[in-house]
Amino acid sequence: MDEELRNAGPDQGAPETLEKVETESSGTEGALQEQCSELLAQKEEEIKQLQDRVLRLAAETENTRKRLERERSDGICFANESLIRELLPGLDNLERAIQHSEQQSDFESLLEGVRMTLKGFSDILAKFGCTPFEALGETFDPRYHEAMMQQEAEGPENTVLQEFQKGYKLHDRLLRPALVIVSKSSRKEPVEE
Repeated sequence: MDEELRNAGPDQGAPETLEKVETESSGTEGALQEQCSELLAQKEEEIKQLQDRVLRLAAETENTRKRLERERSDGICFANESLIRELLPGLDNLERAIQHSEQQSDFESLLEGVRMTLKGFSDILAKFGCTPFEALGETFDPRYHEAMMQQEAEGPENTVLQEFQKGYKLHDRLLRPALVIVSKSSRKEPVEE
């Protein structure tokens, strides 16, 4: 048969060989397509898993954001809880002082009770870092004093003469300036002509 193929012309026997090559080629293409389909299905599954993971992470992030916002809001609402708890006994003492003054006319013991309550409040504020600062006799400092008026006086100019309201610091930060009267010179300046 090999001789027949050799003896045959160029067109004889070629269609069978061509069909065989095409069959082998289409078999290879089919295998390649099957591999590509499998790979595509695998990648689509990976994409679905990654999309699911992204959605879960987004939901987890949103839940964390909401939780942190709720905790922040609660922190703001209840930040002063310990301070208020400390102030309540002072409030109770003031109520008892009022009740006592309504029943008796012993003003000396009432005054002593109010002084003790004031000391209690001052101690509580100091415990939380809030302390008054001295202004009387100090040089006027606009960072810590608010001048309500000036008054002529002997002595150095811009000295605090009187304190209407105490100033307070919270740790090292000004919480409230002192309301004060400040001295000014009593000397009259000669008018130049």
